[in-house]
Amino acid sequence: DVHKRQDPDAPVVVGVDQAFLTPEDGEDEAVSAAVAIRDGVVVEYASAITPLSTPYVPGLLAFREGEPILAALDALDAEPDLLVCDGSGRIHFREAGLATHVGVLLDVPSVGVAKSLLCGEPDDPTDERPEGWRTPIRADESVGTADPSAALDDALVIGHAVQSRQYPNSRRVNPLYVSPGHRVSAETAVDLVDALCAGYKLPEPTRLADASADVAKRQSE
Repeated sequence: DVHKRQDPDAPVVVGVDQAFLTPEDGEDEAVSAAVAIRDGVVVEYASAITPLSTPYVPGLLAFREGEPILAALDALDAEPDLLVCDGSGRIHFREAGLATHVGVLLDVPSVGVAKSLLCGEPDDPTDERPEGWRTPIRADESVGTADPSAALDDALVIGHAVQSRQYPNSRRVNPLYVSPGHRVSAETAVDLVDALCAGYKLPEPTRLADASADVAKRQSE
């Protein structure tokens, strides 16, 4: 039994992601899913459906999706040692993205994993990179909480672009943009995400949370 082989002292990593409903006679809703993993094995799924009171605005995702994510986490019995969010942490105009908000509210280490770059500048071009490649993302003038004149200072590394998966004959997979949310450094954040990827582009916690949110959405339609 694979569950008996788990290390009971291993940390619990929780991935969170969302799908969305647009009822014909009501306001939009978020279907949030949380998946808890210990020692590589899923130990719990949880989900919640909550209304969305705020429209999508770049840089303000936490105000739209933060409450729904907290609802899914509240439905989870497992206590997370690390949260992995589908969104940004320090790669944000004020270095406080969705992963930061959720991590601070729960006082849990958190990491943001985004599929596109919200702000900042990579040290190197990101196109067609091999699997395992990474480069720092530094604060630029769009990051209002940082001093762009000190752009070579390691303190202004707000995250990393990382190529978690690539096709050997056609480098068409875009990198992920990984940044610390709360109680994690930029370097540790990217190391954690690298360790959590299992042959897919997304780290397992958010990949499974994405699939779980889609299942919960279909069941509620």
